[in-house]
Amino acid sequence: MLSRRSVRVKVMQLLYMLNRDEDLKFPDVLKAYNEGIWKTYQLYIFQLHVLLKVTQQAEKDAATRAAKHLPSEEDKKFKPILYNNPCTQSLANHVGFLNLVEKFKSSIELDDDLLRKIYQGFLETSEFTTYAALEAPQEADHIKILLDLYKFLSSNDIFIELCEERYNNMGDDESLVAGAMKKTLKSMPVSGDFYQEHAPSDETVREFGEELLRKTCQEDAALLSEITPMLQNWDAERVAILDMIMLKMALCELLHFPTIPTKVTLNEFVEIAKNYSTEKSKDFINGILDRMMKHLLQSGRIVKEGRGLNE
Repeated sequence: MLSRRSVRVKVMQLLYMLNRDEDLKFPDVLKAYNEGIWKTYQLYIFQLHVLLKVTQQAEKDAATRAAKHLPSEEDKKFKPILYNNPCTQSLANHVGFLNLVEKFKSSIELDDDLLRKIYQGFLETSEFTTYAALEAPQEADHIKILLDLYKFLSSNDIFIELCEERYNNMGDDESLVAGAMKKTLKSMPVSGDFYQEHAPSDETVREFGEELLRKTCQEDAALLSEITPMLQNWDAERVAILDMIMLKMALCELLHFPTIPTKVTLNEFVEIAKNYSTEKSKDFINGILDRMMKHLLQSGRIVKEGRGLNE
C-alpha cells in the first residue's frame, strides 16, 4: 500500500520535526517513523472494520422491524442482505482479519449510535434502494454495493471524524488507504491473508525509508555544503526550511540510492513540493535539483545501477 512517495513525505515531515524541536534526537524520529508507517496500515484495517460494522446494522434493523406491533409492508419485505451475503460474511468470519482488529484495538470506543446514523443515511441512497430491490443479487451486486457503501463513507462526516480522531495521518494517507480499500472490496469474497498485501514491506520501509531518514540526518552538514553553491543568488538561510529538507533528501537519493533513476528523484520531489510547500517551491525545487543533478553527472559523482541507470 505504501508508495515510495508516501514514505518520502513521512521522512520529510519527521526531518522537519527534528529541525524544529531541539529536544528530539534521531532515535526518537526513527521510532516515530516506524510507528507512522504502521499507522497507515492500521487505518486501512480500521476503515474495513467500520464498513463491516455498518453493514452489521442491517441485522439489528431487521430485528427492530420484525419486533414492531404493526410492521409496514416495507418492514415485512426487508432482509439484512447488506450483511448476510457471501462477500460481507467472508470478512465477518475471517479469523485473521478479526485478530488484527483486536490487535489494533479498532473496536474500542466505536459508538453504535454513530454507526446506526451512518447506516440509516446509506439506506436513503438510490444505490441501496436498487440493491435491496434485487430478487436474486449475485456476487457482482454484493461487491458493487460494498463499493457504493465505501464511497458513501468517504464523504460522510461521521466516518471522517472517526478516522481523524484516531489517526492523525488521515490527511496524508487517505488516498493510499482508499486504494487499498477498493482493491480489497473488489476482490470479495476475501480469503487467505488478503490484508498482508497492504502491510508495510521491508523493501519500502527499511531498505528505502529508514535509510533515507538515516543518511539525510547523518550527512546533514555535507549535504548543505553541496547545495549552497547551487543556490546562486539565494542565501541558504533564506530558503524555506521544508524546501531545504527536500533538497537534502533529493541530493541524498541522487548520491546514495543507486537503483533510483535521477529523473524519478527529481520528479518526485517536485510533486511533493507542489503539495506540501509554498506556491513557488515547485519551480524553486525543480530549478535547483536540475542544476545540481547536471553538475553531479558531469563530475561523475552520480553512479546508478540496474533500474536506476541514467537515461
